Amino acid sequence: MRVVFCGTPDIAVPSLESIAAHDAFDVLAVLTQPDRPAGRGRAPRESPVKEAAKRLGLRVESPDRVRDVRPWLEELAPDAMVVVAYGHIFRRWLLELPRYGCVNAHFSLLPRHRGVAPVQWAILDGDRETGVTTMKMDRGVDTGPTLLEERVTIGAEETAGELLARLAPIAGGLLVRTLDGLARGTLEASPQSEEGATYARKLEKEDGRVDWSRPAAEIARQVRGLSPWPGAFTTFRGAGLKLHEVRVAPASGSSEPGRLVHDAGRILAETGSGRLELLCIQAEGKARLPAEAWWRGARPEARERLGREVL
Repeated sequence: MRVVFCGTPDIAVPSLESIAAHDAFDVLAVLTQPDRPAGRGRAPRESPVKEAAKRLGLRVESPDRVRDVRPWLEELAPDAMVVVAYGHIFRRWLLELPRYGCVNAHFSLLPRHRGVAPVQWAILDGDRETGVTTMKMDRGVDTGPTLLEERVTIGAEETAGELLARLAPIAGGLLVRTLDGLARGTLEASPQSEEGATYARKLEKEDGRVDWSRPAAEIARQVRGLSPWPGAFTTFRGAGLKLHEVRVAPASGSSEPGRLVHDAGRILAETGSGRLELLCIQAEGKARLPAEAWWRGARPEARERLGREVL
């Protein structure tokens, strides 16, 4: 099968490697996003997929728009186009170009969590499981007919970054099975149901701001679901305070959201329902620290609250 691979970030690399290593597939070329400024020097940096394609000896193109390489793609006449977090919208001409269609690996159990941040929203919404689904792309946002899926349980303390790293190689294996099934004629696509469909919208920096009136369990999911980006944060004495690791702690009686408690070496923050143990935090402009070490330096007063100025 003659394949063109389309992808950009780290999570797409295992899929490219899996397909390129399989004797049944001939990777004609790789499409990825153009080099972007990165780091303190803002020097152009190649995408992880571009780096992998060059290492594998594959032809790689980085067009600003896919239509810029339309004549070249039509001349290649691939049997399938494989898409993993590429970052471009596919027009009708491109969807209809390959014999077996454009096959996408999406990091959720469709139709739940269609959209650009499915892993993050699976954690934010408290899902107990997620997975990878392969589908044939159509003009909608992750609405195409599905092919195969593989399910995994979400770990109780797992962050979005950790879960994505675990799902990435699963996607590679699932894509190989999907392409093989399409080539053999043993795999049929199934239309998605609209029942239970949700949309995982793009996350913004402000999504990381903690509202201490919410329950401790929800805030804990916010910290895990937004790690590593955009990250959960609050304020203390008017400056930013990032929350890197937290844990729900038992609590009894009434609470004062945002109030800090030092209890036998543990730093606890009261919420709208329950307490949250702060494990690793980072004051603005400082290195991350164990919460107890931060407490010793900051010495919070009884009247001070997270997320607001001194009363």
